[in-house]
Amino acid sequence: MHENGDFLLALGAILLIGLITSEIGRRTPLPRVTLLLVLGIVVGEQGLGIVSSAITVHFEMIATMTLLLIGFLLGGKLTFSSLRVTAKKILWISASEAVLTVVLVSTGLWAAGVDFGLALILGCIASASAPAAVYDVIAELNIHNRFSDLLLGVVAMDDIWALVLFGVGMTVVSLLYVNGDASSLTSAVWELFGAVILGLVVGLPAAFLTGRIRSGQPMLIEALGIVFLCGGIAFWWEVSFLLAAIVTGAVIANFARHHEYPFHAIEDIEWPFMIVFFVLAGATLELDALSSLGMIGAIYVVMRIAGKLSGSYFGALASKTDADSSRWIGLALLPQAGVNIGMALVAAHRFPDYRDTLLAITISSTVLFELFGPVMTRTAVQKVK
Repeated sequence: MHENGDFLLALGAILLIGLITSEIGRRTPLPRVTLLLVLGIVVGEQGLGIVSSAITVHFEMIATMTLLLIGFLLGGKLTFSSLRVTAKKILWISASEAVLTVVLVSTGLWAAGVDFGLALILGCIASASAPAAVYDVIAELNIHNRFSDLLLGVVAMDDIWALVLFGVGMTVVSLLYVNGDASSLTSAVWELFGAVILGLVVGLPAAFLTGRIRSGQPMLIEALGIVFLCGGIAFWWEVSFLLAAIVTGAVIANFARHHEYPFHAIEDIEWPFMIVFFVLAGATLELDALSSLGMIGAIYVVMRIAGKLSGSYFGALASKTDADSSRWIGLALLPQAGVNIGMALVAAHRFPDYRDTLLAITISSTVLFELFGPVMTRTAVQKVK
């Protein structure tokens, strides 16, 4: 009983304090994402210890639910009408910055003496971004223009490219060090294409059936039911739940002809999920990992920044994106959390010799990018009118 009480007390306190923190964010140059992460650090076990393990043990589930909602909302932005204008730009920018990040991080670490296999895996991990942080910064600023639409499209594609590159990288390392085992590529292919199939399987019937009970207005219960159903099946099928949610949202947004905007009610409830998500993310950040960042970690951080900035700029030039967007979009893609940690855990299990260095660099760099990345995103979004 006491454990239940602790959970409810912590949840209520997080929501109320998070609301206050959000209002403070409106009056400061810092995005509320960063403030919520700092709040989490303060009240977490490495701070005042106010947030108990009774709620932090549920962080993974809360994170999954939040990312499912964000993925669905991102997918809803990928309509045929919007992609007709930005598809070329999104593909060029996302592919260019993801690939160049892998190249620069891997090359920089290898040149510094890191084993090639470890350098390549870290390079692939570096390509991932943080959709939740980027989405929330744009939602907080309430800016809807060509740059915010382009940025949301790029960040939706970013983790897809990261999963592809990670699968290829894991396969290359396996072929070089584990007797030609190519199972990693097979798993990566299924994780991606299985997620697309799942998004279609869930999204197509939902596009026709939703909004029928109350004509033209999909209900919140319908939305949550479909999103969480999609997430549950994704775990059963062992595919990317984030990609499956994006595809589901995109399919419904494009094929539901009887309502204008699918599941807009989710936008009214996703913020409580976001508050709990970011506060618990801060509470579970391992600040001690920063002490192990070292020279190798510093190279990783610098090369990732260089890859995101230069790669997105070259991709923007190639797709003839306007000058302001070309200049600022790389800065907006610096947040990193979630997918990269999952990749690191998979790679650490697959290659135990790399485990300590791999997790130390990934976790410590995530602390930096998750705290300062949203500030850069906010700056970029405000600069481009």
